[in-house]
Amino acid sequence: MSDAVQPTAAEVRAAAEAVKAALDRHLAAVERRTGDDDPDVYEAFNELAAAAEEYDELLYDRYDEVTPFEIPGGDDTLPPYTGPEEPNALSVVIRRDYAVVEPQRLLAQAQRVEAVEEDGATATEGFDAASGTVHGALGILFGEFEPDEIATRHKEFGLEEGDSTLWVTAADEPAEPGEWLETPFESIDPQRVVCRFDVSAVFDEESDDDDLDDDLGPDGEIDSPDPLDADR
Repeated sequence: MSDAVQPTAAEVRAAAEAVKAALDRHLAAVERRTGDDDPDVYEAFNELAAAAEEYDELLYDRYDEVTPFEIPGGDDTLPPYTGPEEPNALSVVIRRDYAVVEPQRLLAQAQRVEAVEEDGATATEGFDAASGTVHGALGILFGEFEPDEIATRHKEFGLEEGDSTLWVTAADEPAEPGEWLETPFESIDPQRVVCRFDVSAVFDEESDDDDLDDDLGPDGEIDSPDPLDADR
C-alpha cells in the first residue's frame, strides 16, 4: 500500500480509543439489560463490532498488524426478533449467486429452449436477440425454469454455485398485490426474521480445518488409524 493512502498514527490511535469507548458502552448495556433480547445490548454489540473492525483495518494498513478479535457472523448478527408471535403472513427472500463458467453451454441450453417453440419465426428472432448473448440466454433460461430447478441443474447450464441464503420473515398481514414489486428487497426488517439458512464454501473450509485439527496428534502429525483396526 502506498504512503499516500496509509492512515496516520493519530487515526489508528483514535480508532483504538473508539474501541475502548465502545467496550465501556457494551459492558454498561450488558450490566443493565432487562432480558436476553435487550435492544440496547444489541445496539452496543454492533457499535463495538464496527469499532473493532475499523481499528483492525487501520492497524493493518498502518503497521501490517492484526488484532485477535473475531466478530461472530451468521445468525448471531441478527437482531432480537420483534415480530408477531403468530404471524398471519410471511415472506421468503432468497439470494443465490452463480458464476458463468461455461458460456457456450449456457448459450446452447437457451437455444434448445427456443428450438422447441411452436412459432418458428419467434424462435429465429429470439436466437438473434436473446439466446445469442449471455444475458439474453440467462433471461430465457430463468424464464423457462424454476429457480430451484436451475439450482439443481446449474452445471448443465454452465453455471457454478456461489454463496446462497434464505430468509423467512414474518408479517402481520399479507402485502397488497403489487405493493412491493418495484422495491422487493428494501422493506426487509431484520427484527422480523424468523430464521435464515446460509450456504457458503467458507463453512466447508472451516469444517475441513476443524477435521484436520482433530486428526493431528500431540506432535502435530496426522494420526493414522491402527492398521489392525481394518481387519476388525
